[in-house]
Amino acid sequence: MKKTRVLWLTLMSCNGNTHSFLNYPYIEQFLNDFEFIYHPIIDSDYTLEEIISQDIACDILLIEGSVADDFIKAGVPGIDIIKRYAKIVEKIVTVGTCATFGGIFRESNYKDVSGLHFQEERRTDKYNDLFEKTVSISGCPVHPEVLVSTLYAIKKGLSLKLDAYLRPKEYFSYTIHNGCTRNEYFEYKVDNHHFGELEGCMFYDHGCRGPFTHGSCNKILWNEVNSKTRAGLPCMGCTEPSFPKRNIFETKKNMGIPEFLPVGVSKRTYLTLAGITKAFTIDRLEKKLFDD
Repeated sequence: MKKTRVLWLTLMSCNGNTHSFLNYPYIEQFLNDFEFIYHPIIDSDYTLEEIISQDIACDILLIEGSVADDFIKAGVPGIDIIKRYAKIVEKIVTVGTCATFGGIFRESNYKDVSGLHFQEERRTDKYNDLFEKTVSISGCPVHPEVLVSTLYAIKKGLSLKLDAYLRPKEYFSYTIHNGCTRNEYFEYKVDNHHFGELEGCMFYDHGCRGPFTHGSCNKILWNEVNSKTRAGLPCMGCTEPSFPKRNIFETKKNMGIPEFLPVGVSKRTYLTLAGITKAFTIDRLEKKLFDD
């Protein structure tokens, strides 16, 4: 099978997505099916200067890092490189939340920082000419298996169903809460009191954003082993446009009601279920937390 030619362009980035990708357990097989014409870390055929000075044939453009109009790569604005190769490639893939929504760099003092598909940019039509070719894989960092599986789907010419943010629905149509091993604690409002504990829910006190964060961390485990919530840490909502939020380990409440409720749950429904739940005491769930 012919190798798919890939250009990995890193802009304003910590390189976290690159390092996450390098943890993909079957990367040797991946490199048998794909070749990087340029990657900032992996050996590749061309230098960045050659990529910028010429139009090198390739099939997929991967973008890592936030986009800024005056952020320069080898003397050329990064957005200009993106627009040039957008005319050449079959698909553009934003790798990580910075490239997709702006991420943590959007909170910096550097001006005009955004993701390629942040909604404000969509309204101004700034990047509309790129959308038809774009698939977004958000995450901080991106989940390597989600990225690689998406690249194989593109290679095979499969039709990808995308959500409003151009993310594959196969991985982003449900929430982190779906598949969380702490769901029963959530249902009966049994709180976790310390990070690292294996029992209790972290939504009510520790800022867990799993119920309104779209992703597959609790279905496709990291390193095929674990996830934040399984390890006793709250989900930080890193796949969403709002990431990063302030006071990341705090659940903001109004009169005891969380300010943000699970996706698709109205305040009336939440209050009704919470009232019913308070009528129950589940010794089996609470015993481990309070007997230790």
